Amino acid sequence: MSKKILVIEDDKDIRDTIAFILEEENFEVISSGDSKILRTVTDLDPDLILMDNWLTEWKSDANGQQLSKMLKTNAATSHIPIIIISAVSNIKEIAEDGLADTYLKKPFDMDTLVDVVKKHVR
Repeated sequence: MSKKILVIEDDKDIRDTIAFILEEENFEVISSGDSKILRTVTDLDPDLILMDNWLTEWKSDANGQQLSKMLKTNAATSHIPIIIISAVSNIKEIAEDGLADTYLKKPFDMDTLVDVVKKHVR
């Protein structure tokens, strides 16, 4: 059975590219452009969450950092590895504050994406 990756990215082109790359590596990918998908994260039971920090299409004030912290402090979801992706220069601090397992700085290449996902998928 393939590992399930939840990709949350508001840029459709980036989201589709990430999904294509991970599917080529035999991951099952569920992708979304908004935070509503997180309401069903326990039902989805992903093996990893790859989440953009800045999601411009969201209707709430929450960002990836805050949502990561929310998931990591919830007993039902704290076990799910989270990778935050962003182009900001302080992405390391954002990921640490959000209790994420690691981060990817945009732009990243395909090999780096695959390597980081494989390293952290449960």
